[in-house]
This record gives sequence, structure tokens and C-alpha cells, in this order.
Amino acid sequence: MNSTEKNKEFVDEYDDEHILVCLSASPSNSRIVHTAARMAKAFGGTFTALYVQTHDADKMEENDKIRLQHNIRLAEQLGANIVTVYGDDVSYQIAEFARLSSVTKIIIGRSNVTRRHIWSKPTLTEKLISIAPNLDIHIIPDSLVEKKYRSGKKTLRHRILPSVKDILIISAVMAAVTGIGYAFLRLGFTESNIITIYILGVLLISLFTKGYACSVISSVLSVILFNFLLTEPRLTFHAYDSGYPVTFVIMLLASIITGTLAAKLKDHAKLSAQAAFRTKVLFDTNQLLQKAQDDKDIINITASQLMKMLDRDVIVYMEVSGKLGKGYLFSIIPQSDNEELSSFGENKIAEWVFRNIKRAGAGTDKFGDAECLFLPIHINNKVYGVVGIHIDGRPIDSFENSVLLSILGECALAIENSRNAKEKEMAAVLAKNEQLRANLLRSISHDLRTPLTSIAGNAGNLLSNFDKMDNETRIQVFNDIYNDSMWLINLVENLLAITRIEEGKMNINMSAELIDEVIEEALRHINRKSVEHDISVDIKDEFMLVRIDARLIVQVIINLVDNAVKYTPAGSAIIITAEKTENAALVSVSDNGPGISDDIKPRVFDMFFTGENKIADSRRSLGLGLSLCKSIINCHGGEITLTDNIPHGCKFTFSLPLSEVNINE
Repeated sequence: MNSTEKNKEFVDEYDDEHILVCLSASPSNSRIVHTAARMAKAFGGTFTALYVQTHDADKMEENDKIRLQHNIRLAEQLGANIVTVYGDDVSYQIAEFARLSSVTKIIIGRSNVTRRHIWSKPTLTEKLISIAPNLDIHIIPDSLVEKKYRSGKKTLRHRILPSVKDILIISAVMAAVTGIGYAFLRLGFTESNIITIYILGVLLISLFTKGYACSVISSVLSVILFNFLLTEPRLTFHAYDSGYPVTFVIMLLASIITGTLAAKLKDHAKLSAQAAFRTKVLFDTNQLLQKAQDDKDIINITASQLMKMLDRDVIVYMEVSGKLGKGYLFSIIPQSDNEELSSFGENKIAEWVFRNIKRAGAGTDKFGDAECLFLPIHINNKVYGVVGIHIDGRPIDSFENSVLLSILGECALAIENSRNAKEKEMAAVLAKNEQLRANLLRSISHDLRTPLTSIAGNAGNLLSNFDKMDNETRIQVFNDIYNDSMWLINLVENLLAITRIEEGKMNINMSAELIDEVIEEALRHINRKSVEHDISVDIKDEFMLVRIDARLIVQVIINLVDNAVKYTPAGSAIIITAEKTENAALVSVSDNGPGISDDIKPRVFDMFFTGENKIADSRRSLGLGLSLCKSIINCHGGEITLTDNIPHGCKFTFSLPLSEVNINE
């Protein structure tokens, strides 16, 4: 096996690799992201960056938030697909996402932190290894940086020190439940009822305050207040009953557990609400984008969804012929003109983002003094536009950022699908036109050969043998030349007429005409071959005015009668009838020939469809006559139909608009 084959096997082996890197606010996380990106590039696999948002994510220090956003942007710039999930059990969320997304390798950082006690909780790395033993987990150590970073201390400080608002809530609730407990005591309620009131107070404090510290503080206060104010002897911490210490301990534990569970449920409810909101926004965006008709609709929907979610002004630049077009401003305040968002400097930043497919502007390392944060609307290396979000001193947090990236991804996908659909539609139209052109050329080349050959042959015969022919033979040759010439003229007229109608260049001159005069004019131009058929006219109403272009309707009647002559044997009866209905005039051309089979009827008005002509001469029709009739009648606002003529034959019927004449006496 040579080296080329070995390399091919190596590529095939890692072709489906999915690399997952875990994002955090740690200073070493950027190094881990770089390592994961290099690994994904080396394997040629999918690259995903996952951030697990816990309930206390909003309590991070400002420096940690900035560092986290930097790491997220870094992963995005390195080609990662950014994903945010929610939950307190970080290791479980990572393992579950890896399982559902077919992740093959996880890249995670490890600090020099170890268990302090046997009963301490396992570290994130240890727990992840235990719950995902089948995954290939790569741990990147960085002890020098990790010694300086302890996010847990900052979080703990937030939990221990309640805010002034929380202290006021605790004081108010504790005062209220103590008052209620004192009233219960005077009314003779047992101490178990009073303890329940205090536990209820702890539960309420947990619901209306932030952090676990308030729950613990209120639990301790409830025991102290109950002991000091509501047990004998009052206003002391002594208790006559020997069972009170046990009661106090149980009360304290129950209060702490209740308060802690309530606080945790509230945090989980917040995370669930965020996840539900994100899901709803993305679902609504997807539903709206599916109904969009063009790129303009897609951009309007995307901008509206972004304004709804972020409550900020948005400016969108669309890609036009490989370049960035002008910006469209979408403002929260109707009819407001925020000119600074569309200034020359902001436009230049948008162009930089368009060329480099990277975010820039406010809150980033590139053009950080801009008014807007600019992000590309792209799929892989194909950029469809740039969106600018007005920051206005309010940085976008990780939750908003994840939803923002998802919406832009949906927008890019919708634009790509829309353009692909248009390209397919254009390709289908071109293919259809090419097929029509091929059919036309094939039909013309075949059908013109016979009459032209006949004309040339008869003309040559006259030139060579004119004196040798008797008068009857000459007349017959002249008739043949005339018939072939008329057939060619009729063919050319049909071709020119249907081309003008299809291109919308046909000038229709509408005027009031008597239908019997129109039919009489058409019969003067009927093919001379019709002398072999019995053609009759039946006008139901003596005076019937229609509003038409007489020249075109004459052509319709000629085509229908010629069609009847061509497809019926000699001696067949052809009847032209006209009658007035309430809203239109109906004109019919019927024959008693063999008729048209049911499987052919739906196609008789199609261009270039000729069916089977076993009775007519060797010259085939191009199949333009009936198609032209349908186009002309439709231009007049009418319809043409084909039905069976009882007992046999077929009947073509078309409708024309009636005309009224005002007579002034």
C-alpha cells in the first residue's frame, strides 16, 4: 500500500469527526478553543463550541462576562458553530448534547483544583468522564492561569451578601409572619401551626429574593424569632419544654430545605423561560421565513424579530452582485432617523465584516468605538449580507448572542433556499423554452419541407412542360401551388400571432361588431379544401353585438373550421352556431366526424400538440392553431372548451363579451 492510499484511508476514517469545545469565562479557555480549532481542521470534521448557561450566570463579574463574550467570538471566528444550553448540571448538559449531536471528541480545560475532602463533589472533568465513558475526552491543562482565576469565590460572595432590596423583603416578611404567629398564639392555635406560618414566610422570601443566602438567613431568623417571641419564657432564648431544641432544629432544617428548593426551582424556571423564549423566537422566525416571497421579505422578517428580541435599532446591508448594497434602517421608534447608524464610518465597518466574514464594531476588538455591532449573514463562506445591532451602551449577553446567531443562521438559510428556488425556476423556464424551440424547429423543418417541395416541383413542371399541358392540368397545378402557399401563409400568420400574444406585444383593438358579419368574413378565408365539407351557419339571435377585435376572432373561426376540415372525412357536416346568454355570446364550431379520444382532450390546446391525423393529407399541423385560439379568447376575457358532439364528433365552444349600443332618439 503506497502513501497516497494510506492518506486516503486516514481521511476517510476521520471524515465524520465532530469536535466539541466547552466555553467558559476562564482565562485559559481561549487556548482551549484554539486547540480544538486546530484539531477540527486537522481532522476535517465539524467544529462546535458549547456554552452551558447556569442559573447564576448573570451574577458573574463584569470582567468574566467580557472574557466569556471574547471566547465566544473567538470560537465563532475560528469556524465553530456556537450552541447555548441551559442547566445547573454542566457535565450532564455537555454529555447529553454530545450524545444527541454525535460528538466524537470533547475538548475541555482542567485546572489544578482537586477534591479537598473525600466527601467533596467530583470535579467537572471527573464527572464528565464517568457519565460519558465512550467519548474521546481531551483535557487541556493550564495550571498557571487557573491559579489566578477562581470564579467560585465571586459567585459565593454574591450568594452570601444579599442586596438592600432583599434585606427589606426579608424584614417585611419576617415581621408579617411574626405578627400572624402572635395572633395565632392568642387565638389558641398550636405551635405546629405557627411553625408552618414561618416556613411559609421562608418560602415567600425565596420566591421574591435572589440567591440561596436569603433562604438560609430567613430560616435562621424564623427560628430565632419563634424562640424569642412566641415560646415560653418569651423575650428570652430559653425554653421550658425539653423538646423545644429538637423542634428548633427540625424547623431550621425544614426552612432551609424549603427555601433552598424554592430558590432552585425559581432559578430553573428562569432558565426554562429563557429556553422557551429562545425556542419560540426561533420557531416564529422559521415559520415567518417560510412564507417570505423574496429577499426583501426575508430581511424585513429578520429585522423585526431582532428588534422584538433585543429592543434595539437594527440596520441591514444586503449583498448585491457580489458587493454590499446600501443599508436599510429598522428603528424601534417609528419614523425616527438615526443617521449615526448609517454614517460613512459605520458603512465601512459593515464592508469590512462583509469581506472578512467576522464580527466587528461595538464590543469587539475591531472598531470597538462604533455605534453598532456588525455580524455577517452567512453560510460557510457565502455571505448574503451584514446586520448591525445598535449597542447604545448595553452589551449583548450570552443568551441574546446565542439567539442572535441562530436567527442570522435562519436568515442566511432562507435567503439561500429562496435564491436556489429562483435559480431552479429559471432553469425550468429555460429548459421549457428550449424544449419549445426544439419542437418548433423540428416541426418546421419537417412540415415546411413538403409544401415547399410541392411548390418548387409544380413550378418547375410548369416551366418545363407548360405548353405540353392541357388547360385542366395547368389549373390543377396552379391550385396545388395556391393551396400549398395558403397553407404556408396561414402557418406564418399563426406563428407571428401566437409569438406576439405570448410576449404581450399583441395590440388588441376592441370594437362593437355583429357576430354574423364576423363569421361571414371568416368563411371567405376558409381553406378551399372545405368545398368537400358541408359548412352551415346558425345564428340564434338576429342582432348580436360583441365587443372584440374582429381580425383576431376571424382568425379563431378560421382555425377551428380548418381543424374540423382537416380531421373529418370528406362530406362531413360542420356547423357554426352563435347564441346569446345572460353575460356573453357563445360561438360553437361542431362536426360529426370521428371525434377526439378522452385521453387526448386535455392536451388539444397545448402548443405543438398535433394528436393523430389519419384522415388528413401527409402534411402535419404544427399544433399552433388551437393554442392560438385559446390565447386570443383568453385575451378577450373569455374561455374556449372542447366537448363531444352527440351522437359523434366534437364541438369547440368559446365565449365573447357582449356589447351594448346606446341609441339617442
